[in-house]
Formats: sequence, C-alpha cells, structure tokens
Amino acid sequence: MDYGLQDKVAVVTGAGSQIGFGKAIAVTLAKEGCSVVACDIDLEGAKQTAAEIEASGGKAMAIKTDVTKENEVQDLVKATIEKYGKIDIMVANAGHAFARGPFADQKEEDWDKDIGLNLKGVMLCAKAALPNMLERKYGKIIATSSGAAKRGAPGVEAYGAAKAGVGGFCKSLALSVASQGVNVNCVSPAIAVTNFIGGKMNPGVERMIEEIPQKRATVPQDVANLVTFLASDVSSHITAQMISVDGGSTTTQ
Repeated sequence: MDYGLQDKVAVVTGAGSQIGFGKAIAVTLAKEGCSVVACDIDLEGAKQTAAEIEASGGKAMAIKTDVTKENEVQDLVKATIEKYGKIDIMVANAGHAFARGPFADQKEEDWDKDIGLNLKGVMLCAKAALPNMLERKYGKIIATSSGAAKRGAPGVEAYGAAKAGVGGFCKSLALSVASQGVNVNCVSPAIAVTNFIGGKMNPGVERMIEEIPQKRATVPQDVANLVTFLASDVSSHITAQMISVDGGSTTTQ
C-alpha cells in the first residue's frame, strides 16, 4: 500500500535509543518518503538514527531536545520549519519511567519527572507543532501511550497515570482541531524489550509476556507500522483514538 508520505516532514521524539520505538518509527517513516527530524536528549543516539536513514537514501537530521522544556521544543519545531519549510507529522514518543518499586517508597521528584516527560512533554510537542499545522489546515499528531494506561502496571503508578493522561489529552485535543485538518491519536503498546526494561529479559518480564494472548512482546516495528498508518492520509477519518498494539492484551479492557 502506498501511504502517500512522500515529501512529508516528520518529527520523532525519543529517536535516540537504538532499540526503541522512536528509531523504528523514524526509519519506517523515512522509508515511506518522509524527511525525518530525529530528536532526543541523547544527541549521539539521534545522530546515529539520522545517519542510518541517510545511509539508506533517506533525508534526516538530528536535534538534541529535552521535551520537558518548552523553549527546546519550540526551537526543535523552528529548526524543522527552517530546514524543510513545514511540519506535517509530530510523533511525541519520548518516555521513561522514573518512579519504580513499591508505591509507598516512591519519591515525589520521580513522580514529577514521570509526569514532566510522559505527559507534559507530549503537550509541549503538540503545542509547538500545531500553529504550522493549523495554518496549513493539515497535520498528524501521534503520541505513545502504554498498556499501563489501560490495564495498570504495579510498581510504575506514576508512569501509568501519565500515560493515561496522554490518552485523555489526545482525545480532547483531537476534538478541538478535528474540523481544522489535524488528526490526533495515540498508540498503546504492550511490554516491549526496549530501554524501558533495560533492553533485556528477566523472570518478571517473561511472566508478563506469557500473559499476552499472542505470547510475544511488542517489538518496535509493531509500533512503527501503526504510527506510519496513522501518519498517512489512508487513516484520514481516524482521530481521537487510543489504539492498542499489544497482541490482544486489552481486548476485554
């Protein structure tokens, strides 16, 4: 299927990890013809992702961005528009869980970090990208939520709360801009072997995967495929949705 993404411009946050969702999203969008801005607080990782895209004949640049800081997100969008003239797609993917372990032992500052990165970061990316999209009456905003937002996840309550907030935010924003040519959706993956869990298996992770009906973890390409579909005009009538890509984990939720 031709997704019609040739010459579209996409920003992907959290694209620095070489085993994460962001890189897979960036590479897949580039293969479909997008010019990609790979950004991450880890600039070297973002550069590596951009270099891989360019080595395959795609167009990309890397920018260091802390998505919890409004000035840096605004600078990211400004640099994108200065280089490519527009921004068609904003993929707010950057995320991490800081508050972990027994709830009573979690620190307030780690809750602040969870909410700042996972929820506020999505809001700042959308806020920065929207003016150019609304001016052209065209745009796709896609955020990464989590199965923890739908099913819950013990020991990462702050992360689950923030990711649930992402779903609520995206649905509300989508309704605000639906008549102005901008689609807003979020994707909800199951457990994945990425930097979120240290990039390796352990007995606890193995038990979680065993509970997935398809008996396998989500892989970055699963998420990249869904994001690419949502970024395209093939999905033009889909907005305000929180779509699971989780092997059937939330069919009864």
